[in-house]
Amino acid sequence: MDMKLEVVVLPVSDVDRAKTFYRCAGFREDFDYAAGEDFRVVQFTPPGSEASVVFGIGVTGAAPGSVDGLLLAVPDIDAARTDLIGRGVEVSDVFHDMGGVFYHDSPAWEVPGRDPAGRDYASYARFSDPDGNGWVLQEVKHRSPGR
Repeated sequence: MDMKLEVVVLPVSDVDRAKTFYRCAGFREDFDYAAGEDFRVVQFTPPGSEASVVFGIGVTGAAPGSVDGLLLAVPDIDAARTDLIGRGVEVSDVFHDMGGVFYHDSPAWEVPGRDPAGRDYASYARFSDPDGNGWVLQEVKHRSPGR
C-alpha cells in the first residue's frame, strides 16, 4: 500500500502574517477556510511539491514556531537561495555538514560552502518563517533509486 505524506501542520501565532510570508516565499495558496472565530485552516504548497503545509486557528495545540527541519529538496541550491532572498526571505549561506551524511541540528557541525565532492543530499541552507518554524533547503540533482 502506498502512503504519501500529504500535509504538515505548522503552529503559527498570526495566520495572516504566515500567509504573507508563505505567499512571498513563492508557495501556492490552496485555500483559506474559516468556520467561525475558533476555526480557520489555510493550506500552502511549496513549488513542485505534492505535500503541503497547513496552519490556522484551532488546528494544533503545538507552540508557534516549534516545528523544525522541514526539508525542501531543490535541484540547484544557489538558485533556490537566490530566489528566496529575492522574495524577501532571510536564508543562511550554503553549508555542508562535517558528518557528511545528513545535517546536524547544530551550527557547530556546519562547514561553509557546498559539499566539496558535489554529492547530492549534502549541501544545505536554512530559513525560518516569522514564528521560527525551521526549513532546510537540500540540493538534490539526481534522486536516489526508488525515490
